[in-house]
Amino acid sequence: MLFDLGGVVFDSPLDGFTRYEAEAGLPADFIRTLNATNSDTNAWARLERGELSRDAFISAFEAEALTAGQRLDGLRVLEALKGDVRPVMVQALHRLKEAGFLIAAVTNNIGPMASSERGASGVLELFDVIVESSKVGVRKPDARFYELACRQLGVEPPEAVFLDDLGVNLKPARAMGMTTIKVLDADAAVTELETHVGIPLR
Repeated sequence: MLFDLGGVVFDSPLDGFTRYEAEAGLPADFIRTLNATNSDTNAWARLERGELSRDAFISAFEAEALTAGQRLDGLRVLEALKGDVRPVMVQALHRLKEAGFLIAAVTNNIGPMASSERGASGVLELFDVIVESSKVGVRKPDARFYELACRQLGVEPPEAVFLDDLGVNLKPARAMGMTTIKVLDADAAVTELETHVGIPLR
C-alpha cells in the first residue's frame, strides 16, 4: 500500500494555497499554476528534490511570481503547506497495519519530516517505509520515485495500491501496473480501498 501524505492522509496543501491567495489578493489558483509552469525545473520542483535551501527557494519562487505578474510572500506559501490529519485515513492505516499489510508513505516534500510535524504524532510510525522526495532527489510523477518505493517496500508494482489526490501522480503508477485510487474525498477513497483489500477499514 502506497499513500501520498498531503491531500490523502493530511488535508491538501492546495486548500492552504487557496486561503493564502484570498488573504493576499492573488488570483485564484495562482500558486498552483505557478507550480505547474516548467514543472520539472521551477523553484518548487528543485526544493522538493532537495536542490534548494529554504531561503534560496523563497527568493527564486518570489522571482517566478513577479515574472508571472504577482507579488507574494514565499515563506507564507510554505506555511500554507501545513494540514490537519484526516481521522478516517488514520483509522484505515491502523486497520491495514493490524491486518499485516505493508504500507509506504510516498511524498513530495521540502525537508525531512518528524512525527511532531503537521499533527503527525503517531501517524508516521504506522508506515513501514517513508519515501521523501527531498531525501531521495527524485519526485512524483517520475517513475523512478515509484520504483524506489516499491523496492524499499519489497513489492512489485502490480501488487501495490497507490492513493494520491493528483491524477498526474497516479498516471505513471498505473502504467507500471499499480492499482490507483484518486482521493477527492477521504471517505469515498477508503470505501474504494476496502473493495481492493477485502477488509473493513473503519
